[in-house]
Amino acid sequence: MAIYTLPELPYDYAALEPVINPQIIELHHDKHHAAYVKGANDTLEQLDEARDKESWGAINGLQKNLAFHLSGHILHSIYWHNMTGDNGGGEPLADDGVGDLADAITESFGSFAGFKAQLTKAAATTQGSGWGVLAYEPVSRRLIVEQVYDHQGNVGQGSVPVLVFDAWEHAFYLQYKNQKVDFIEAMWRVVNWQDVARRYAAAKERDDVLLLAP
Repeated sequence: MAIYTLPELPYDYAALEPVINPQIIELHHDKHHAAYVKGANDTLEQLDEARDKESWGAINGLQKNLAFHLSGHILHSIYWHNMTGDNGGGEPLADDGVGDLADAITESFGSFAGFKAQLTKAAATTQGSGWGVLAYEPVSRRLIVEQVYDHQGNVGQGSVPVLVFDAWEHAFYLQYKNQKVDFIEAMWRVVNWQDVARRYAAAKERDDVLLLAP
């Protein structure tokens, strides 16, 4: 069975300057993200051992650890591709080839400005460490904003993340100190709307995966 691996960055460490400096990108990817990958693999090994020995005393902790590390790995894997230093940011527009995403944002939130304000606040006000997430919710077939704290709750089951803002201190503290809101505001300048639109289109194609009735 395949193990989790650390994906390569789609750009060099300096690609997102001045929004995120190279030191942060290097530490964030090579140390923090790598730790989540190792944690997920280590926890799977421990669960395998628990099954072999039929020893379930640590099951609650192991399941929580798996969710924590696996969510960290997946969210970071999305995060790197959600950003670009080449013509990133602004507002998704139909003539940029992301018309379906732009229309969905307007339909789900009333306007791009309303969506931007909600995701900014959600990311900036996560309790402790966490994420602000734009996700596709397949039951209503709409976009929703979610908060992920410590890689855990406040998410709808079955929702698919398409845009994630990392609000953990390791994502910004070396550059922005304790000004999380300034970092979140700056993040809008490097959003890769082409990547977000691709993820949104792929999520819509998976509607039939979640069947609420036979």
